[in-house]
Amino acid sequence: MKPHGEKIEAGFPMLLILYIGVEEMFKEIRRRKAARRIKAGNGRPLKDFRWWQQLSRALFYLTLTNDDGRQAVFAVDVPYWQKFFSADDDKGTAHLYLDGKHYAESKLPASFSVAGGTIEVASTVFGLKRCHFVTDEGTVHQLIPDESSAEGRRARLDREHPTLSRWISFISLIMLIVPMVLAIPQIIDAVTQVPEIAQRFGTFNSPISLPAWINIGLGFCAAAGSVERATRLHWNALLDGNM
Repeated sequence: MKPHGEKIEAGFPMLLILYIGVEEMFKEIRRRKAARRIKAGNGRPLKDFRWWQQLSRALFYLTLTNDDGRQAVFAVDVPYWQKFFSADDDKGTAHLYLDGKHYAESKLPASFSVAGGTIEVASTVFGLKRCHFVTDEGTVHQLIPDESSAEGRRARLDREHPTLSRWISFISLIMLIVPMVLAIPQIIDAVTQVPEIAQRFGTFNSPISLPAWINIGLGFCAAAGSVERATRLHWNALLDGNM
């Protein structure tokens, strides 16, 4: 009779294979949905990035070499303002340009098939959380931001002043964690004061009770931290929100 431990070890590879299969199935479903969102471009030229578009637009580039040796320059242009001012476009739109001409567009999250792989674009309310080229072999490369954009300026700061860049990254993380730690007990306190919830689960008295103006200030700090992280395409569902 085989020991119980051997049964567990034998079953683990099957569970892993099942998990991988389910994950691939969901990936394929997401790819098909993304493909249906793509529309052909109209050929309009790509506009230069302006200094006053720092918080309203993202622009990234990818240079690929075709089989014939000719280089193709792709550009991903994401105007953030669209998702706030368009009733039917709450997540925004990514525009793909090829050699300076409008090639395709898609509502976010977007997945554009190009030679050798796929350009994947996804956003949050604070900016982009993904703008990467995924090769057919599975290798992932982040696209290069326009030097004039907020993402480009942040990348240049990281290259030229790495120590300062690390400190800014650390501060932005603290600006997210501290408001979260202070806000969660207060939110639970407020929720458990609802009569229906209090009757079923009881009440919770938060040890922290801050004035409204401090909570509002902490909210702005958290938003600023998330914006800074978005300029580096750093995102975490718990810290930055699943939006």
